[in-house]
Amino acid sequence: ILVASCAALVIQSLAANLGVVTGKHLAEHCRAEYSKVPNFLLWVVAEIAVVACDIPEVIGTAFALNMLFHIPVWIGVLLTGSSTLMLLAIQQYGVRKLEFLIAFLVFTIAICFFVEHHYSKPDPKEVLHGLFVPQLKGNGATGLAISLLGAMVMPHNLFLHSALVLSRKIPRSATGIKEACRFYLIESGLALTVAFLINVSVISVSGAVCNASDLSPEDRAKCEDLDLNKASFLLRNVVGKWSSKLFAIALLASGQSSTITGTYAGQYVMQGFLDLRLEPWLRNFLTRCLAIIPSLIVALIGGSAGAGKLIIIASMILSFELPFALVPFLKFTSCKMKMGSHANP
Repeated sequence: ILVASCAALVIQSLAANLGVVTGKHLAEHCRAEYSKVPNFLLWVVAEIAVVACDIPEVIGTAFALNMLFHIPVWIGVLLTGSSTLMLLAIQQYGVRKLEFLIAFLVFTIAICFFVEHHYSKPDPKEVLHGLFVPQLKGNGATGLAISLLGAMVMPHNLFLHSALVLSRKIPRSATGIKEACRFYLIESGLALTVAFLINVSVISVSGAVCNASDLSPEDRAKCEDLDLNKASFLLRNVVGKWSSKLFAIALLASGQSSTITGTYAGQYVMQGFLDLRLEPWLRNFLTRCLAIIPSLIVALIGGSAGAGKLIIIASMILSFELPFALVPFLKFTSCKMKMGSHANP
C-alpha cells in the first residue's frame, strides 16, 4: 500500500499536469496520435478497466446492505444500480457539488475506520514494521499484493485526472500553468494521504482483530480466509456490535464514491477515444449492467465467498491492464507537455 500510494501520487499528478499543459486529456491524445485499430484496442482495454473497477464497488455495496439490513447479497447486487443513479442525479447541480459529495463520502469512510482503529488498538510497532518491511505470507498473498496495486493505481484514473482539470479555469501563462501543476500536486497528495491512512487502518484493524487473545476457534478459522463479509462478523464478535455497523457504513460510502468516479472516467474514455458523448445516466447504466451481470452470477452460485474472490480477480485485472494506460501516458507526458510548455508564453 505504501509503494502503491507513492506510485499513485506520481502518476496522478503527472496526469493532471498533462491536462493542464496541453489542454487535452489522455484519451484525446490517443485518438489524435494513434491509428484506428490501436486506438480502438486501447478504448476496449480502458472500458474493461472501468467495468473491472465497478465490480468490487457493486459487491462491496451489496455486502454493506447485507450487514446493515440483512438483505441477501444477490438482491443487494441488483439494488446497487438504482443507488448510483440517484447519486448521479446530483450532477445536474454542477461538478463541484458532486465533488463535495465524494469528499463527504470519503470523510465518512475515514471517520468510521479511524474509530475502529482506536478501539481495536493495533500494536503501533507492528504497524510501522509492516509499512516499511513488506512480507508475502500465506496462500494467495502474491495475488492479493497484485490486486492491491490495481486497486490503488487504477488505469482509468489516468484518463480521469487528466480530464477533470480541464473543467477549471487556468491562466494560459507560464506562471499560471506552474501554479496549477503545483496546486494539483498538493491536492493529489492530500487525497492520497487520506486514502493511505484509511487503507492502513483497514489492515491494522484486521490484523489486531485476528490476533486478539480472546478469539474463538471459529473466528480464528475465518481469519484464515478473510473477506469483507467475514470481517464484519469478526469485528462484531471481538470489538462490539456497533463496529460491524460502522464497517458497513464505510463500505457503503466507499462503493458509492468510487462508482461515481468510475462513471466519470467512463464518460471521458468514450468521449476521448471515440468522440462519442452519452448522457451520464445512460453511460452509468451501461457500465453498471456490465458489472452487475458477473457479480450477480457469482453471488448466486458462490455466495458471499465467491463474491469476495471476484473482488480480488477484478482488482488483479486492473493491475494487468495498467501498462496499457501507462505506456501511451508516459509517451505523451514526455513529449506533449514539453511542446505545450514551449507553446505558452
